[in-house]
Amino acid sequence: MANNLISTTFLFILSSIFFMAKSQPFSTSLPPSTLRPERENVTRLHFFFHDVVGGPNATAVRVAAAPITNTSPTGFGAVVIMDNLLTEGSNPNSKRVGRAQGMYASADMSNMSFMMVNNYVFDDERFNGSTLSVLGRNPVTLPARELPVVGGTGVFRFASGYAEARTFFVNETNGDAIVEYNVYVLH
Repeated sequence: MANNLISTTFLFILSSIFFMAKSQPFSTSLPPSTLRPERENVTRLHFFFHDVVGGPNATAVRVAAAPITNTSPTGFGAVVIMDNLLTEGSNPNSKRVGRAQGMYASADMSNMSFMMVNNYVFDDERFNGSTLSVLGRNPVTLPARELPVVGGTGVFRFASGYAEARTFFVNETNGDAIVEYNVYVLH
């Protein structure tokens, strides 16, 4: 009798746990104040992105290519992983503000254009540890390009906005580039 009582109690507890887990709703509406501040900030960031593709200290490295990459006028199919320096000024020795970590791929067969997927990882005092995520098309031959900011962490949680890129310098010999960024972010 005691064994039956223990078995029945055990089955009752087990089934209660099972049914409670099943009764949770798929989604729940939360008041906006739960996750978002009452007012949002708009921040403008200005920095320089140093894409070093040549030499022993490269910060952008090709990791994949299509069969036609080396004969394509746009390098179509090349995939590059990067960990590029972000600085306050155009000189790579100017104050460091973070890193651009991610990848870009040549994704246009007729125009020099990259599909960019990267995180700006900031280590400057005010934004230390915060990130912005950028995903978009970068037609590098245009004087100014716009890439969407699709998210962020830390200070930039729930970020949205855009990054405007302008090529500041390109080394025609080895492909190294310095790109000036103005980023406008709502967070």
